[in-house]
Amino acid sequence: MTKKWDYKGIIPALQVPFKPDQSIDEPELRRFTGWLCGFDGLVGLTTNGHTGEVFALSAKERAEVTRIVADEAKGRLPVISGICCEGLNEAAEHAVMAQEAGASGLLVMPPHMWLRFGMKPEHVVEHFTAVGKASGLDLVVHVYPSWTRASYSHELLAELARLPWVKVFKVGTRDMNKYAVDVRSIREAAPEKTILTCHDEYVLASMVQGVDGALLGFASFIPEKLIALWNAVKAGDLKRAMQLQFEINPLKDVVYGFGEPTGEAHARMKYAMVMAGRLKSALCRAPTRIPEGDMAKRIEETVRKAGMLAKAAA
Repeated sequence: MTKKWDYKGIIPALQVPFKPDQSIDEPELRRFTGWLCGFDGLVGLTTNGHTGEVFALSAKERAEVTRIVADEAKGRLPVISGICCEGLNEAAEHAVMAQEAGASGLLVMPPHMWLRFGMKPEHVVEHFTAVGKASGLDLVVHVYPSWTRASYSHELLAELARLPWVKVFKVGTRDMNKYAVDVRSIREAAPEKTILTCHDEYVLASMVQGVDGALLGFASFIPEKLIALWNAVKAGDLKRAMQLQFEINPLKDVVYGFGEPTGEAHARMKYAMVMAGRLKSALCRAPTRIPEGDMAKRIEETVRKAGMLAKAAA
């Protein structure tokens, strides 16, 4: 019988460590997974998200990353694997590969075709239905920014919430007016479904909108601070929450600037994690590059001021 997981809380989206030849560094990925599993307050792990450079990985590599993380987690935490495919058949195939690799859930991203040409609501429902039927796993709806052509309407979110396979919404609307209505629409349609923010760049503001936690790439960098922030929000301790957000801000600013996550932002975060001793290598898959020059110096100085600089980097 499939275990029922509670996804309410903080879920980090993992980076993928690479060897110098850009192959997956399994020992380092296992070490990193084990380190994250040691944090009380994390309720899951996500592989093959944007932070995990999903677009740079082959289908087999995506399944391999999920296999390694699920094997190392050993059931301590559920593993959610990202699905980013163009057609229904491909999406179903990737879903089965993730299920066989040990995934408990699937983070379903909109196909690129929708971003370029838009989509009809029935296309979205068919996509999620195909993935759900093929895998039988818990599905996480990745809600893209409101300004994209793959933005889901309030009505469509409510329809998705009623699907039996859909258990979680990762809401990245990035328009606070629509974000609030999105959350309300999901709650009214299916109160039992979990709603998580993924607004790394202004996490506190999005946490206090009645959600159940966060699924963030930043949570793999500073899990302790984001767990503490979420605990403060749940306790209604706004003063403590604001203080934690102030501590997070310099790190957030050097990684994301004043924009939302991008491939280069993920590279900057990877570099910061090396400076903090949380990853051994900042290598990314081309064309994304390791930060250099002034940017590298800014990251190192920010990590130093945060009191996180590893001895090896000092």
